[in-house]
Amino acid sequence: MFCENEPKADCYLRWRRKIYTAIMIPWLTTNFKNFKPNAAIALNATRHMNKIERKKLFSPDIEPMRTAEGRWFEAIVYEMFLDISKKSNRIKYLARKGADAPRKREEVKLGQNGIFYSKYGDITVRGNGQDLAEFDMLLIDSDNQVVFAEVVTSPSDLKEFEQEIAFKKRLLSYLYDQKNTPFLLVSSFDLSNYSVVKRLARDKTNAIIHTTSCEEIKSILKHYRPRILYNPPENHPNLVPATDFPMKNTFDYKRYHDEVRAQIFTEIAKGGERSLPAITSRTGQIVKKVLYGALYPQSVKLLCNTYGLTVKSRKIEFGDFSQFYSKAIIATDLPNFELIIYLRSRQKKEYHKMIQAKDGHFKFERPTPPKVGFFLWLEAIQPSLGTQITHQLLESFTITRQPKQ
Repeated sequence: MFCENEPKADCYLRWRRKIYTAIMIPWLTTNFKNFKPNAAIALNATRHMNKIERKKLFSPDIEPMRTAEGRWFEAIVYEMFLDISKKSNRIKYLARKGADAPRKREEVKLGQNGIFYSKYGDITVRGNGQDLAEFDMLLIDSDNQVVFAEVVTSPSDLKEFEQEIAFKKRLLSYLYDQKNTPFLLVSSFDLSNYSVVKRLARDKTNAIIHTTSCEEIKSILKHYRPRILYNPPENHPNLVPATDFPMKNTFDYKRYHDEVRAQIFTEIAKGGERSLPAITSRTGQIVKKVLYGALYPQSVKLLCNTYGLTVKSRKIEFGDFSQFYSKAIIATDLPNFELIIYLRSRQKKEYHKMIQAKDGHFKFERPTPPKVGFFLWLEAIQPSLGTQITHQLLESFTITRQPKQ
């Protein structure tokens, strides 16, 4: 028998999930692949936008128009889910978002872990106050599996998309204790020829949906301007806050981060030629970035003199560092351990994110503003890294070094 070596309950669950994968994903594909939003759905989607965004939908200025269009299409897909969930028992619960999100939303604080809503009504998972992932859609299916959806309107949205989806699958699988987390990609353009999408399509827990284009949907609305008519859902039986989705595992992101950080320090202390540390623990694999600590002054000198810092064409010498910055923090992005330096500006309440160039020096990429949880985490970090460990960290992960794979 196929389950003679395992408990009957485990066997049943395994085969039920296998049946789920075989039925649920094709069902999603079948129900959405021919989706053509009507005027009512297209208009209802505008309730998730403010007046300025609505005006930009038909702006001749391409860049703001595309931005508004992306937010509108995401809302259209949400409205479509609202509609289909009334007609099918396949969707047990749909997470509120946008205009339907709970009015009371928690301000970002250090130490926050779990599901939260942004001020715009977007669904996010925070770890120690940092936004780890944002979800265009969350739902619970009839088999009590959490499913997420992502909505794209441009090929530029596919940059680093595969890695992002893999992380979100790991994160939700951990939070809700699922072996696999199904994923639905909804696009307003044809994705079939993109290699990243072809790879995602090979995973039978994913569904790839191509809907009507934004231009076609806009043509439906041309007779309705400037009137905006929409109907908010009333007493929708399947609509619940994402915060009501019951998490199955504890979630202490700072502890998971510190465990990975300690593992890396241990690996570095061994010395000699080594491969990149293998982060194999389930909690370690949901850590996105490791913050190793802030540098003591002599470590800052090492950084400036050996590697170099350039901010908007200005080279930052060690003698001038304290004039412009009060702190430098070393970090690496995971899973590839790309080095990052965060510099605390004295002129403005922000950090300058510095990434490593091909020649090894660090150049300015973008600011980290104060109104995000990650800023609060950076602010809490105090100097702890001397010259020896700073040298080891930089030498271990600098792009000019070719570690053994």
